[in-house]
Amino acid sequence: MTQLWDFSGGVHPSENKHQSTSRPIRTAGIPERLVLPLQQHNGEPAEVIVEVGERVLKGQKIADVTTGMGVPVHASTSGVIEAIELRPVPHPSGMSDWCVVLKPDGEDQWCQLEPIGDYHKLDRETVLDLIREAGIAGMGGAGFPTDIKLRPPRDRKVETLILNGAECEPYITADDMTMRERATEVVNGLKVMAWILRPSRCVVGIEDNKPEAIAAMREAVQGTQIEIAVIPTKYPSGGEKQLVQILTGLEVPSGGIPADIGVMCQNVGTAMAVSRAVFEGKPLISRIVTVTGKAIREPGNLEILVGTPVSYLLESGGLQEGQLNRLVLGGPMMGYTLTTDTIPLVKTSNCIIAATVDELPAPPPEQPCIRCSQCAEACPMELLPQQLFWYSKASEFEKAEHLNLFDCIECGACSYVCPSSIPLVQYYRYAKDEIRKQRAEQLKSDHARERFEARQARLEREQQEKELRRKERAKAAAEAQAQKQAEAEQSVAEGEATDERAAKAALVQQALERKKAKAAQAAEPAPAAVEQPDIDTLEKQLMQAETKLSTMQGMLDEARAQQADNVEKLERAVAKNHDRVERAREALAEARGQMAANTSDASSE
Repeated sequence: MTQLWDFSGGVHPSENKHQSTSRPIRTAGIPERLVLPLQQHNGEPAEVIVEVGERVLKGQKIADVTTGMGVPVHASTSGVIEAIELRPVPHPSGMSDWCVVLKPDGEDQWCQLEPIGDYHKLDRETVLDLIREAGIAGMGGAGFPTDIKLRPPRDRKVETLILNGAECEPYITADDMTMRERATEVVNGLKVMAWILRPSRCVVGIEDNKPEAIAAMREAVQGTQIEIAVIPTKYPSGGEKQLVQILTGLEVPSGGIPADIGVMCQNVGTAMAVSRAVFEGKPLISRIVTVTGKAIREPGNLEILVGTPVSYLLESGGLQEGQLNRLVLGGPMMGYTLTTDTIPLVKTSNCIIAATVDELPAPPPEQPCIRCSQCAEACPMELLPQQLFWYSKASEFEKAEHLNLFDCIECGACSYVCPSSIPLVQYYRYAKDEIRKQRAEQLKSDHARERFEARQARLEREQQEKELRRKERAKAAAEAQAQKQAEAEQSVAEGEATDERAAKAALVQQALERKKAKAAQAAEPAPAAVEQPDIDTLEKQLMQAETKLSTMQGMLDEARAQQADNVEKLERAVAKNHDRVERAREALAEARGQMAANTSDASSE
C-alpha cells in the first residue's frame, strides 16, 4: 500500500457530486457558432493564421504562437471563419479578448490526421513537438503549456510523476467520469508522459469518494508499475502542492514548483488529450465539462467542442430559467460568477453550475474581523490569512508579499470558514493584481532608465571622442607652429629673416633719404651726385618675403589635409604674406625705375 501523508488545514464542504454522476458522459453536439479565444492558456496569445470567409476543417490550425511560450488553437469542427473580433471570454473581470468566430457547416469533416503507431521509435523532442502542435495545455489549473512542463530543467530530474485525479472541489465530476469511462486513454497518456520524463515512480492520486473511478483505473494499470493511491477526501487535496505532500511527504518550497523537489503533476484530462494526440493524431478541440446545479433538469458531464457558448451547454442540460439565480464557471470554492451566458468554454473550463437562490445564496454583508483564527487553521499553505487581509485592505502590498502572499492558491478555504463573511480571497486577488501592475510599471521604468543611461553614455562617449580629435588637431597645430618657430629662429640666426615692419622701415628710410637728397639738391647751386637706391636690399627683402609665403602656404596645405582647427588662421596669414610679397615687388620696381631715371639725368647733363 502506498504510504500517505497529510497537509495542514483543509475543510470538508458539501460535495454535491452525485447529481452529475448518475448519467454517462454525453456528446454535447455542434452549436450554431463556435467562439475560439486566441488565449486559452498561460503564456502568449496565439496569432490568427486564417482569414474571414475561409473554410477550415476540423482539427485544422487556425492560430499559432510563433514567439514565446504558448500553444496553437485549432478549429473544433469544419466550417467558415465568420469573424475575428473582440468577444467576452472566461475571466473573473468579464473582459473581452480577440476571438475567432467559426460558423459550423454541419459536415464535421476532419483534416488530415497523422497518428503515431509506436512513439518509442521517435526521439523525445519529436513527441514533445507533437504535443505542442496538438495545442495541449494543462486542463486542471492555469493551463500551462504541457510540452513546456514536460521539459524540466536539466538539473532537476523528475523522480515522481503524479496524475492528479483527486478532483476535490464540490460539484465538479469531469475527471471522475473520465476515469470511469476512459481509463485506458488516461493511462496511455500517462505512459507517454512517463516515457518522456523517465521517472522512478508513477502514481495516480484519487480521493476515496470515487470508488468507481478507482476500480476502473486499477483495472487499466494492470501489468504496469503505475500506482493507484487512494487518498482521504479533504478540500483542497487536489491542489498541486497538497497532493505532492500527500503522496511524497515533501513540501514544495515557497515560491517554487514541484520540479524543484523532483516531482511533476499532470491532470487526468491532460493525459487523455496526450493519448489522443499521439495515438489518433487529434489536437485538443474538445473536453469533458460538468453541467450541474439545481436549475439544471438533467445534470451530468458532456463532451463539448472548445468554443461552445455556455448558453448552448445550459440548453443541452435542460436549464430551468425561472429557477436560475447564479451562474458559476468552475466550482463553488475557486470559480467565479458569470454575468453573461454568451462566453465560450475553453480548454481549462471544467464545470458550469446553474444554482438556485437557496443552493448558492448571496453572501451576507462583510463584518469586522473578530480574530478567531479559523482562517489560519483552515489554510492549507500555512499562511496568515488575517494579516494578509489587513495588509491587502490597507494597500500595504509590500508587507503582504513579505508574508508569502503569492503562495496563496486561492482555494477559498479561509473565506469558507470565516464567521464574519469576509471575502478574503477577493482581497488577496486584488493585492496580487496590484503587485503585478506595480512590477510591470517598475519594469517599464527600469527599461526607460536603462535606455536613458545608455543614451547618456553614448553622448558622453561621442563627446570624449570629439574632444580627443580636437586635442589631436591642437597637438598637430602646436607641432606645426613649433616647427615654424624653429624655422623662423633658424632664419634669424642666418641673417635672412625679415618682416613687414622691417620692409616698411626700409622703404620709409629710402623715401626720407630721397626727400633729403632733393632738398639738398635744391639748396645747393651746383648739382650734387644723386644717391642711388639700395637695389640689393630690396631684392633681398623680396626673396625673403617669397620664402616666407612659400613656407606659410605649405603649412596651410598640411593643415587642410589634417582638417586642423587653425586652417582659417593660416589662410589669413598666407593672404597677408601674399600682400607683403606684392609690396616688396612694387618697392623693388620703383627703386629700379628711380635708378634708371637718375642714370638718364646724369647722362643728359
